[in-house]
Amino acid sequence: MTQRNENNDMQTRPSEQKAGMAPDPPIRSSPIERWPAADRLAWQNACRPAVRFQRGGAAAHLKDITRNDLVRRYGYFMNFVERSEGLDPNADLIGYVTPERVDGYAAELEKRVGSVTLYGNIYKLRRTAQLLNPAADLRWLCDLENDLALVVQPRSKFGRLVYSQVLAEAGLTLMTEAHSVMKGTSLQRALQFRNGLMVAFLAFHPIRLKNFAALDLGRTFRKVENDWWIVLPAAETKEKRHDERKLDPALVPWIELYLEKYRPVLNGGHLEEKLLWSSSQGGPMTYKAIEGVIKASTLATTGVDVCPHLFRTSGVTTAATSAPTVPGLGTALLHHTDPGVADQVYNRAKCNVATQSYGTLIRQYRAAQRRH
Repeated sequence: MTQRNENNDMQTRPSEQKAGMAPDPPIRSSPIERWPAADRLAWQNACRPAVRFQRGGAAAHLKDITRNDLVRRYGYFMNFVERSEGLDPNADLIGYVTPERVDGYAAELEKRVGSVTLYGNIYKLRRTAQLLNPAADLRWLCDLENDLALVVQPRSKFGRLVYSQVLAEAGLTLMTEAHSVMKGTSLQRALQFRNGLMVAFLAFHPIRLKNFAALDLGRTFRKVENDWWIVLPAAETKEKRHDERKLDPALVPWIELYLEKYRPVLNGGHLEEKLLWSSSQGGPMTYKAIEGVIKASTLATTGVDVCPHLFRTSGVTTAATSAPTVPGLGTALLHHTDPGVADQVYNRAKCNVATQSYGTLIRQYRAAQRRH
């Protein structure tokens, strides 16, 4: 099995390989350097920051993580065009965004991804194209986007709910094994320790993945006396409200062991790197790589691939099940203001409790019948 860079954002197409046939070319997001010059320059202009009384570009108000995601999604479309017909560096601005090409791109995506990802890719293709050329008439693309939105079927959470205490235990076990069982290379142990810390960290503090991936030592993740704090400025949260959380004491010795012993192994001792999560290549981990590591780690330890966002469902459901007398615990955990959001979208406790109670009634009824 070949090693794969954690931060490689490559997507591969599943296909049946026949003897003597060359494999399908890998599907990657074409970097901005490979885009036609008109698209590349338009994107640079769209990201131009505001200066004094001059407005910035159309994408200047977007956060870096959003801009990077749009570039990545547009890059997938550029890669499709490049594989299909080749790219002309002198093509017109968004000249490749045509109904025929987008239909072909959507057809290829439909074979490889689910309806949610298909919709998201087309939505972000349209959004990027509009940022590149605000004057373009993309009503046809909006129509396609709306059609896809009508048939979106999110992956069911049924069977994927793992309670927070189980996730925390899984993460702590990975760290304990990496630190206590001297197997594998120092890099392998460091990776396992980091992976376990990620799982345990999110089990205790289910913040959004974009904030988790961007935790910055000394800024959004800082030590105050003997405590560690997660400090998220309002501008960096979805709710646009300041979010401060003290790291649970159970995690403090583990985070300090990671920073002192295992993180230096991963980043080669580069102390100037401030992002908390280091990749096996020595640099910061990407948003996508962190998601993949967490899903793989939870699958290996609990038998369920729990994506980072599902940690939020686990947190609210665990709070409702284990502390039903503490009102608003789940809402506060997710940093929401409307308790209805946590209850309707994330809380799976009511169904679980109702099912268990109903089962108890049936068993009691059957026991009574047998006695008579």
